[in-house]
Amino acid sequence: MKDYLKIDEWRIIEEGFDPHLNKISESIFSLGNGRMGQRANFEEQYSGETLPGNYVAGVYYPDKTRVGWWKNGYPDYFAKVLNAANWIGIGVEIDGEELDLAKATVEDFRRVLNMQEGYLERTCTVLLSNGKRVKIKSKRFCSIVDDEVGVVQYSITPVGFSGKATLTPFIDFDVKNQDANYDEKFWEEVSRSVQEQGAFVTARTRKTEFDVCTGMVFTLTQGGVEVKPFTHPIESEKYVAHIFTVNVLDGEETVLTKFAANISSENHERGVLQDVCRRAVQQARIKGFAAMLKEQAAAWAAKWAESDIIIEGDPAAQQAIRFNIFQLNQTYTGEDPRLNIGPKGFTGEKYGGSTYWDTEAYCLPFYLATADPQVARNLLLYRYKQLGKAIENGQKLGFTGGAALYPMVTMNGEECHNEWEITFEEIHRNGAIAFAIYDYVRYTGDESYLADYGVDVLVAISRFWAQRVNFSEEKGQYVMLGVTGPNEYENNVNNNWYTSTIALWTLEYTLHVLEKISKEHPGRYAALAMELKLDEQHDFAAWRDIMGNMFLPRDEKRGIMLQQEGYMDKEQILVQDLPAADRPLNQKWSWDRILRSCFIKQADVLQGMFLLEDRFEEATIRRNFEFYEPRTVHESSLSPCVHAVLAARLGMQEKAYEMYLRTARLDLDDYNNDTEDGCHTTSMAGTWMAVVQGFGGMRVRNGELHFRPMLPTQWSGFSFRIRFRGAVLQVHVGRDGVNIESDKPLTVHVNGEAVAVGK
Repeated sequence: MKDYLKIDEWRIIEEGFDPHLNKISESIFSLGNGRMGQRANFEEQYSGETLPGNYVAGVYYPDKTRVGWWKNGYPDYFAKVLNAANWIGIGVEIDGEELDLAKATVEDFRRVLNMQEGYLERTCTVLLSNGKRVKIKSKRFCSIVDDEVGVVQYSITPVGFSGKATLTPFIDFDVKNQDANYDEKFWEEVSRSVQEQGAFVTARTRKTEFDVCTGMVFTLTQGGVEVKPFTHPIESEKYVAHIFTVNVLDGEETVLTKFAANISSENHERGVLQDVCRRAVQQARIKGFAAMLKEQAAAWAAKWAESDIIIEGDPAAQQAIRFNIFQLNQTYTGEDPRLNIGPKGFTGEKYGGSTYWDTEAYCLPFYLATADPQVARNLLLYRYKQLGKAIENGQKLGFTGGAALYPMVTMNGEECHNEWEITFEEIHRNGAIAFAIYDYVRYTGDESYLADYGVDVLVAISRFWAQRVNFSEEKGQYVMLGVTGPNEYENNVNNNWYTSTIALWTLEYTLHVLEKISKEHPGRYAALAMELKLDEQHDFAAWRDIMGNMFLPRDEKRGIMLQQEGYMDKEQILVQDLPAADRPLNQKWSWDRILRSCFIKQADVLQGMFLLEDRFEEATIRRNFEFYEPRTVHESSLSPCVHAVLAARLGMQEKAYEMYLRTARLDLDDYNNDTEDGCHTTSMAGTWMAVVQGFGGMRVRNGELHFRPMLPTQWSGFSFRIRFRGAVLQVHVGRDGVNIESDKPLTVHVNGEAVAVGK
């Protein structure tokens, strides 16, 4: 656990420069706008440890799979979001010496992420080996108003001398991914040009053939007056720049402002990319840095008005929740249904930037409650449009008749993950996608989605589940063999309780939806029956037989659901009895040792009780929580939030608060020693759930909102704003009770009592 960032309710602040923490900070201070993102790399040269990262949404490469052996059904590639052109780069030399924070003495370093207004600012004083001291200031942002544009304002001020500075603003497409399987570079140049105070490179990805034009224009001021330096163009493969030398005076600020754009063939015709890019950067230049920054602040103010959570009396908790909300709003805006949410967002390369089940299981509730309903709908449509690929994925593994297995990892609907225990066995992701449809309809009341889109997905997933089980003559029941549940510290187990339970729930819900459509939309049902080749006598009877005769492992003596068959054969050791030196297990233990242990990476049985809470009595949830949580190491970022919600549900205030801080400050405090790879973006939505569903106790039952609030002793109050079925509600929980305001008349339930709110 790291503890080097200052506590501030609206800002993330780093004071003093420690190069060993730099990659962590590069992740935490990342910027994005839903269309592109940028790690907090320095503008000038830095020869120390760094992970360069510039990302353009929707652009990926199918990197050839690297495995020592092959199995039928393995994907040929692992898709990954690509490190794209370095658009922030500015080479700096002071009297002939390159400015490099890894080689100079760094004084008075301060880096600030202003979450309220959406920009990153850095100031520091640097003593070079030639004895020259220079003050640096930089401020930059990815515009959420002009979402293909980024801007950086960079200044140098001599301290105690006058001399010469050579500046080189550049665009560099000669980049590669640190996680490239074969150390390949994925971009090929299409064209480049250098124009007056501007430069452009268009590059194309190999194989997938995405074109991106990245360009810049810049301005220079000295002493507050704009000047036009005499520049020399520089061109090489995938690289363009301007270089110029200016006199710099003691105490006078020289400011370079760089307006850049990333223009993708995903959004524009190939032949006009450079023209579009040129217009974008010129329009940004005409607006000017100050005006764009003002627009940025106003746009972020609107986002915060929709999604802010206010925590009173606990600045660390307040900072943490805002950091998580900030990163979520930077990552996904919902404006483009082709896009989704990678586990690291725009903050790093790990997990390839692909879509996982995290989106449906953790992210959807945040967008349901804080954004226009179309945003959440687009997340579901993303999967609907990939249904054909999901059916193909099932066919590759031997499933027939339109059975769909959605991929564990994907960019375009194809499976691109190649660890067998996940690709073939972690099939519970199908259940998360089915549950997301239910969750969306339950929350929005948008029943039309079921008949138009949702039912197709549900039927295909149900067909998969029906074929994935088999009847055990020994047990006289259906079983599900060879799976990996949410707890990835168990592989190839039989009868994982959560996987089997979510499969049964899917069959039940699909039948319910089909019955509802047949009664309310008989014409649509008749068309569906033809289109999907529904065989009520065969399919429906088979599904009901499975639902009535499925083996679900239990420990009757303890009154708990067994995570899987054989779990109690393991040596039962609690996490509190593990030596601190053994943690985290995934970095200290062999995989063999982990698999033979009882330790749980994340909620598994408890994941089912979290999603299907209303199906279990509180005493049952409590018994399972008290058994499994002490065996859970929480080494998945997706773990603490589920436990926080359940602990709050059970009235376990201190455990709920502990788990909230663990999930909310996971990256800020680097709990799992892995933030340098990127922030845990999808789990950040779980942080929101920990407050709203956990401490707020918010649930939807029978089309109405229910609240059962709990106020942690560390807080004097908290409040959040949500949308629900056309109404906007403001909820405040304080020592004197609960106050709910609505802009429309609505009945809500607080601690079991119906309350009328609204005008």
